[in-house]
Amino acid sequence: MTGPDHIEGLAIVSADGMIADSNGIQPDALKLEPDQRFFFGELAKADVLAHGRHSGEGGPSAPHKLRIILTRSVAGVGRDPSSDKTVLWNPAGAPLEAAWEALDPPGGRLVVIGGTAAFGLFLPRYDTFHLSRAAKAHLPGGRPVFPGIPPRTPEDLLAEGGLKPGATRLLDASLGLSLTTWQR
Repeated sequence: MTGPDHIEGLAIVSADGMIADSNGIQPDALKLEPDQRFFFGELAKADVLAHGRHSGEGGPSAPHKLRIILTRSVAGVGRDPSSDKTVLWNPAGAPLEAAWEALDPPGGRLVVIGGTAAFGLFLPRYDTFHLSRAAKAHLPGGRPVFPGIPPRTPEDLLAEGGLKPGATRLLDASLGLSLTTWQR
């Protein structure tokens, strides 16, 4: 079985490590223009996107992207009846490689874009994880980027997953917005 050649994660988190509020909604405090430019630039390079049923990137190119949607609605792997560009995948019933082969993408770069369970599932497999942090945003009781936050931090879990941080780039000082790329 073949699978992706490279697995990346893309997330923006609040100061407390959250990707969404307690209702699972990404607030405007995390929809920051400098990060959105980076995010959509990276998505343009992706061969396949992976995310949970309630995550997604939106935008005009969204319907044209190949994707693997993590769900418990199928036993293993199945086609999404609403899109010929989408494979439904239950990680408990089939390996990632089965979903990858069912989709048969033209390239090998998989980009994971959320939510918490999807980000956590791929933690041992990421080659690269782009973590943006909105230091001025706080979402107490929100949805964490990875299971185990709190008490752990996203950085703790990325390091435990075998990734090492590169230099942190300040994307916008007035917003307290930074980006660190972690690599295996």
